[in-house]
Amino acid sequence: MTDVLRRGRASLAFSFAVQGVAFALLVTRIPGIQNRYGVSDGLLPVFLAAVPILAGIGSVSTERLVRRAPPSRVLRWSQPVVLLALLAVGAGRQMAVLALALAAFGLAVGALDASMNMLGVSLQRAYGRSIMLSFHAAYSLGGIVGASLAWVGTHFGLALWVSYLPVVLVLLPAALLGSRWYVDGENRAPVRKGAGAGAGGGPAWLLPLCLVMTVAYIGDSTVSNWSAKYLQDVLGSSEQMATVPYNVYMVTTLLGRVIGDMGVRRFGAVSVVRAGALVAAAGFAVVAGAPGVWVGMLGFTLLGLGLCVLVPQTFAAAGRRADETGRPGASDAAVARLNVFNYVGFLVGSPLVGALGDVWSHRGAMLVPMALVLVTLVHARSFAPGADRYGGGHERSRTADVGRSSNGL
Repeated sequence: MTDVLRRGRASLAFSFAVQGVAFALLVTRIPGIQNRYGVSDGLLPVFLAAVPILAGIGSVSTERLVRRAPPSRVLRWSQPVVLLALLAVGAGRQMAVLALALAAFGLAVGALDASMNMLGVSLQRAYGRSIMLSFHAAYSLGGIVGASLAWVGTHFGLALWVSYLPVVLVLLPAALLGSRWYVDGENRAPVRKGAGAGAGGGPAWLLPLCLVMTVAYIGDSTVSNWSAKYLQDVLGSSEQMATVPYNVYMVTTLLGRVIGDMGVRRFGAVSVVRAGALVAAAGFAVVAGAPGVWVGMLGFTLLGLGLCVLVPQTFAAAGRRADETGRPGASDAAVARLNVFNYVGFLVGSPLVGALGDVWSHRGAMLVPMALVLVTLVHARSFAPGADRYGGGHERSRTADVGRSSNGL
């Protein structure tokens, strides 16, 4: 079983990485997509908003799908659709093609994100220690690769489809092959001794986590959708240089997530989440006040280090709290519902920053996600031990984890 878990962890990490590549290739080439299809600045937020709306629908649908099919099967077939939709975005010429391709991308991404995190939560449960950040680190690594490929494409003036086609030809069969080793979790997690209905018996416990997920993705969507245009339009960089902030952001999220699981085990989830919120707020402040390109890069560096821990720990906390109910499928359902607020954050963040930039200023718009991410500090106790089986808060929990680790998990 140990080899099965290790192969399952490696294959799921690869799936996260593939998704990071695909998403980065889409968002870092938004100016190029806009030029290719002749999308106006007024219409661009509509397209950007449509993707998270459809992804939310895909995530809600996944909650129903996994009652009949395991999450591994949903992930196995949604990932190829995402890659093919990305290729369609790069190959089309007419606005209708762009709309259809982004619709397919959004629906498939919703199913993919939900099923990936379901498998991640169940594998963390099997390991008995925090490993969720490692999966999101793989996503960040994929984002670095995707953003780097986007830079190469803009540097050499390659058409979008020329940039996308080799990536799809390599990653699609590799993802299908890797899907053979996905590991589905059990439908029912063991109930911890002393866990009461109040910990996971109703929907109220999920609300603070939904709020944290929303503000985290407002911050993330600000970087994903507006960093290139911010650097180009506000700080005066070239189009080529405008692809760099997202890459810088992904590098620092990778670094933060590589060491993040150790931080959770050592200091506990609450401390890690609080530190992440404070660093992210500082990053937005630096971006808003940046006098030039390189100070702006520093701000995006801080944003990556701060925001990187929030989303994985929110998924992990939801899975733990749902496990306490002892109900079959509770963890999968909680992850699917929480994942919807990923897209709520994208839906709110992208138009919000764009609208504030138009009516106020682009610099001032960066202060709004800064204020919102600080809301996380109010709800940090939702990540606390007592519902934290894999964190570092209770000595009893750490002792149990060491025992599980010594048995080969």
